[in-house]
Amino acid sequence: MSLLQEREQLSFEEQCAQLPEVVQRYLVHVRVQKRLADRTCTLYALDLLRLQQFAQEVGQGGPEGLLALQPVHIRRFAAQMHSAGRSPRGIALILSGWRSFFRWAAQQELVPFNPVEGVRGPKAAKPLPKALGVDDSVQLASFHNTDADPWIEARDAAMVEMLYSCGLRVAELAGLDVQPDQSTQQQGRGWIDLVAGDAHVQGKGSKRRIVPVGSKALEALRAWLAQRSLGLTGAAQQAALGEPALFIGRRGERLSTQSVWARIKLRGQQAGLASGVHPHVLRHSFASHMLQSSSDLRAVQELLGHSSITTTQIYTRLDFQHLAQAYESAHPRARRQGDEGKSAASPVQARDVED
Repeated sequence: MSLLQEREQLSFEEQCAQLPEVVQRYLVHVRVQKRLADRTCTLYALDLLRLQQFAQEVGQGGPEGLLALQPVHIRRFAAQMHSAGRSPRGIALILSGWRSFFRWAAQQELVPFNPVEGVRGPKAAKPLPKALGVDDSVQLASFHNTDADPWIEARDAAMVEMLYSCGLRVAELAGLDVQPDQSTQQQGRGWIDLVAGDAHVQGKGSKRRIVPVGSKALEALRAWLAQRSLGLTGAAQQAALGEPALFIGRRGERLSTQSVWARIKLRGQQAGLASGVHPHVLRHSFASHMLQSSSDLRAVQELLGHSSITTTQIYTRLDFQHLAQAYESAHPRARRQGDEGKSAASPVQARDVED
């Protein structure tokens, strides 16, 4: 049996346990010192497992060999991934993970330079974020499922309102506490101030920001908090009373990001929306609708927690696309010859962006 076949039979945790000690130290660093989200730490581990596999193929699989990789190796690995059909964006994300590892290794004086620093993956078209139209967003936010458990309904309605009202990332939503305590800031969580109508959010890179919460979202939050603990019994109710999390599950424990994704997706289906809905779609919708109404790019940047305005500018492209479609469908001189009778231009089927 080959080494690759043996590895494929191991679980993810068993594979991570076989990573070199220097890689284990780095993964502890990103989890503890940098306080990156669990999903991000998992993706970093997967990237480094892939790097070790490539390194073994060129005879550089040991701890010292991994640190001896050169730019020529990294370019070769990127070319192999491209030949295997991996998307340019996927390759860029993997290279970014490797770049971060070697940057840390250079800071620890384990390598003389970062071999990934000058390596770029194949060019990819910048994807437009997928956002709901205003009518669809209002339909989702106003949806009420009379057949659902009132406890679940109140919680899920509040989550939708918070995501659309504040443009939160899913990890930011799941990381909110009802109110701050001694461990809230220490453990990188946010909280809700119902009196001021604000959400104190801890975003990427441990950056904090304050986001105003809309009146409808505050109303939904109060309805949820009124039955947050009362809707549970026994051990689950006791757990909920001691749990600082704003959004909890049936066991009284903090709701995971995966559970939030699943609940939002299901709610979109129940509300009768044709397009798929997930937390980041609501974040994109928040940003797009804010720009359509105010055109204040800097304000949207602050609300979203983007470190660079370049990231926020992608929503101006989405707004222009919306205007262009309205023009082509409504203006009598907009259609090209031969387009008569055709339906208005369909929206671009764009992949989601991650930020």
